[in-house]
Amino acid sequence: MIKLLPIKWIMFLMLFVASGELLAQEVSGTVIDDSSQPLPGVSVVVKGTTSGTITDFDGNFSISANNGDVLVFSYVGFETQEIVVDGNTVNVTMQSGVALAEVVLVGSRNPSRTAVDTPVPVDVINISELTSQGPQVNLNQILNFVAPSFTSNTQTISDGTDHIDPASLRGLGPDQVLVLINGKRRHNSSLVNVNGTFGRGSVGTDLNAIPSGAIKRLEVLRDGAAAQYGSDAIAGVINIVLNDNVNELTFNVTTGAFFSENANEQTGGVDGETVNVSVNYGLPIGDNGGYINFTGDFDFREHYSRMKEWEGTIFNLYNTIERFAENDDYDLSKLLDDDFDDVEKYAIAAGINVNGATSKEDWIGINDGANSVAGVLTELTINSDGEVTGVRPIDNTAVELASRGLVRSDFNMRVGQSELRGGRFFGNMSIPLDDSGTEIYSFAGVSSRKGNSAGFYRLPNQSRTYTPAYMNGFLPEINSTITDKSLAVGIKGMVNGWHVDLSNTWGKNAFLYTIGNTFNASLQKASPTFFDAGGFNFMQNTVNLDINQFFDDTLSGINIAFGAEYRLENYEIVAGEEASYGQYTQEGELITLPTQSPAVDFFERTRPGGSQVFPGFSPANELSRGRNSIAAYFDLEADFSETFLASFATRFEDYSDFGSTINFKLATRIKASENVNIRAALNTGFRAPSLHQLNFNSTSTIFQDGIPVEVGTFSNDSRAAKLLGIPQLKEETSQSISLGFTAKMPEANLTVTVDGYFVAIDDRVVYTGQFRGPGTGSELDNLLSQANASAASFFANAIDTESKGLDIVLTHKTNIGTNSQLKSDLSGTFSKTKRVGDIKASRVLEDAGLVGTYFPEDSRIYLEEAVPRTKVNLTNSFTSGNFNVFLRNVWFGEVSEATTNVDNQQVYGSKLVTDLSFGYKASESLTFTIGANNLFDVFPDRTIEANRSSGRFDWSRRSQQFGVGGRFLFARLSFKLK
Repeated sequence: MIKLLPIKWIMFLMLFVASGELLAQEVSGTVIDDSSQPLPGVSVVVKGTTSGTITDFDGNFSISANNGDVLVFSYVGFETQEIVVDGNTVNVTMQSGVALAEVVLVGSRNPSRTAVDTPVPVDVINISELTSQGPQVNLNQILNFVAPSFTSNTQTISDGTDHIDPASLRGLGPDQVLVLINGKRRHNSSLVNVNGTFGRGSVGTDLNAIPSGAIKRLEVLRDGAAAQYGSDAIAGVINIVLNDNVNELTFNVTTGAFFSENANEQTGGVDGETVNVSVNYGLPIGDNGGYINFTGDFDFREHYSRMKEWEGTIFNLYNTIERFAENDDYDLSKLLDDDFDDVEKYAIAAGINVNGATSKEDWIGINDGANSVAGVLTELTINSDGEVTGVRPIDNTAVELASRGLVRSDFNMRVGQSELRGGRFFGNMSIPLDDSGTEIYSFAGVSSRKGNSAGFYRLPNQSRTYTPAYMNGFLPEINSTITDKSLAVGIKGMVNGWHVDLSNTWGKNAFLYTIGNTFNASLQKASPTFFDAGGFNFMQNTVNLDINQFFDDTLSGINIAFGAEYRLENYEIVAGEEASYGQYTQEGELITLPTQSPAVDFFERTRPGGSQVFPGFSPANELSRGRNSIAAYFDLEADFSETFLASFATRFEDYSDFGSTINFKLATRIKASENVNIRAALNTGFRAPSLHQLNFNSTSTIFQDGIPVEVGTFSNDSRAAKLLGIPQLKEETSQSISLGFTAKMPEANLTVTVDGYFVAIDDRVVYTGQFRGPGTGSELDNLLSQANASAASFFANAIDTESKGLDIVLTHKTNIGTNSQLKSDLSGTFSKTKRVGDIKASRVLEDAGLVGTYFPEDSRIYLEEAVPRTKVNLTNSFTSGNFNVFLRNVWFGEVSEATTNVDNQQVYGSKLVTDLSFGYKASESLTFTIGANNLFDVFPDRTIEANRSSGRFDWSRRSQQFGVGGRFLFARLSFKLK
């Protein structure tokens, strides 16, 4: 018996082990989407463990699990599902989710982290659903109407910014958010915003160069991440994940227009027509999940204007003389010479009293030659005794309009939307090299966009208008050609258990100007009407080596990541033709010396040089500047237990043009319960001044409260900067903290996230106000004259700022009956940015009393109040059978008018904008959708009289909430073949 006992125990143990092996069975199955298509790459995890796998190309998976275990299925853009194991086969149908669902995302280098489990807030946006149901098709507007704390609007009368929309995250600048594609750094635009818009002085990323049809999802990280990703990530990160689907053709055609009571110069009707055509198709490569996916699209939008009519003066008495001379087939250019006989002849014919003048100087003198009353001639008032009693202006506009068969609206500008026509092509590819995950990948894109916008109308009574060429003045046009190219190539795989990713990402953006329907007034009769004005180029090349490994047997799991980056950048300014930038003498000679006198008009007023609306870049502006940077980072994320996660990241970066910086990030997540997480993050950050800000120099016409000023932008290493004591640019630095929680309520199908943040930025780069010379022939006066400018502006680290806010996101989903579903998202952001401390002006500026010019009042408004600080979005999507209803309401908070006049800083109240669409799925392949953006034709508050600029701007052009287009109706045809 004693000898048999061990044998029994051995047999018992063998049976126990065998039974255990039977319990730990292989569970397999297939995962499909709600269209019955297999889903590759779905994460399958045994709940409460680190055991997991992903589905293959055909949606199949196999995992070891016991009966009673819970399998968690998660995938980007789909609702997470939990299935109890009861047998060895589990088949799952994933239900697609709208924006802001919990998924694997940017912000953590742990490849299994989901949105509600991260220590920082991230929104994940399902683009395909939004582009099939919502009215917006370009990326900026999609984000503007769906993502909390993101703002972007089409600008007007702002030169090149009319063609590229500046964007903001958490109320910070366009250059303080980093954009990635498939996790790789995206290059910036070559355009620097220097006109009167939000983001003035900044350089953003042209999101509209990326077709929305090429995008699988967007991941918006709302937390500082410079310690993880480098410069520009002070506000956060937008990661664009490209499509990788195969054997599926998607074809969308969307067309629409504005149907508004304020269309067609506010007479009502239809304008601003648009059309977008998008095609996406993918092909499998090999048998291991390889793919190549292509997207091409074309779009066109017509311009619209929301200006009713010009209410100011248009013609003076001299213009009347010109009309009579024109009717007599007289060469109007001869009226400008010193021979007064021809002027007197046609003045008499027009019934104008020259008061005995024998020369134009006499006549101008008699008529109060300053001619300062809005460009209108004046006349003396004489009593019955022949005594002069005063001077009164003569507004000849009404007479001339009637005589010329014109109306005031003939002198309108295009206050609204520029015209754009463009095409984009993107590709995304992955080629597996073996069965262990080694792959070569690449993505590339090219886009070309041509834009047409207009500036301020040049009126016939202004010195800017050479009336022999344009009798009734002219509306100058800015034509842009924007090209964007990018290519990324990389290889990744496993090396001794480590995930290794080596990549090179290249991108280039070019922005070239041609100015049409215009004139160089100083060149007079010899001026062309169309100019090549030059432009910009910006190139960026980034090499990345990223290495990481997840150790599931250390603590409750620890992820280690480290890597290095080398980045090369180059910025160019390309000169235009001579006539586009030159100022000429009365004899037609190019002015190269301060002693040369510029051409003048009949009233001895100096005629400005260069192409009207946008003077071209001169050889003195032309440059090519480069720099490089090297960086190394280390990232550690550890699950100390199932309830406590902590992460640490640090990054060292060294720039060839201003030195090095090191930054840190510490974040944590505490699982307070099965469904509640508390998260927090603390980090430092930086933003290197862009090459554009360091080197941009140009002269352009800036209108301040309707008054044109030729403003020269000088670099910080220029002589003009030294004269004013403006220092060299240095990097912005930041410190930020965020605190929030996430909660899942499974019984209510509800997810809630609430996050508060505080960001302090030191040495923030701004675009200064306009410094004028003393007018005494000083060195600064001469420098301005050489630049064909009357004032100077600079980029400067002028201020410190603080931003704070609260972001709230609620996501809900419920089934109604057996064939209907309602999905709802409520998101809101409440933020505030303000300048703190003193303006960092030099002693030279302080002594000269120019601190208020260094950081003027309108710059404060652009920084603090020009975009909504409050935005709340409620989106509902109801699906029943073949029908879908999409309803979205967005509450845009108030903004303020950006002006240096404190009395005119009007506050524009909050507004609610409603989107509504109806979709019908006619077949498995064909869907029709009709709907509206801004269904109820809501407009911002009208401007007060002081801000209307004599009828130019009934709505603000400087501070935008949601645009001034009004109601937009659209129709979409979606065709999908699988």
